[in-house]
Amino acid sequence: MTAGASLPKDSSAPPASGKLRQALPSLRLALAGSVVWGLAMGASALFVLLLDRWETPVGVRIVVLLFALGGAAAFPIGWTLARLLSLGRRGETAFAAAFVSFATATIGLTALLYALQYRSYYAEWHEAPFTITWAFQFVFTGLVALYQFAVLGLRLYFPGGFIALFAAALWFASRSR
Repeated sequence: MTAGASLPKDSSAPPASGKLRQALPSLRLALAGSVVWGLAMGASALFVLLLDRWETPVGVRIVVLLFALGGAAAFPIGWTLARLLSLGRRGETAFAAAFVSFATATIGLTALLYALQYRSYYAEWHEAPFTITWAFQFVFTGLVALYQFAVLGLRLYFPGGFIALFAAALWFASRSR
């Protein structure tokens, strides 16, 4: 290829901003999906905690609220990501994109909320803000929180959250045709 030559443009592909606009859920879908997905993730956590017979109702409420808020915040992000990955593709691709996108967004945002709550609890014993010691405490407290969520929190998505994830991916794939 010569130095001045350029690759031919695909006239059928919308520009990047057009793809993003096309991938975004409508306000109605984002709100309804956030409510339903948040309730499903909160119910999944509640089901497992009740089976485990947690003795502290306040702890159960906090964990269920954390999972519900993580799910609610994750829905529009997961939807957008799934649409970006599956625009113009077959149903199987749409299913896989939705499955991975909703799972990643939900787990990621819930883990982030967990880490923020964990950090706020331990902040009382940390050094003054923006010192070197505080920076180490901040980073390592966050990493420990993420590790603890991975070990103890992910199990709260099974079996209810996994079933909801499978159903949401099927629903997404059927809407994408």
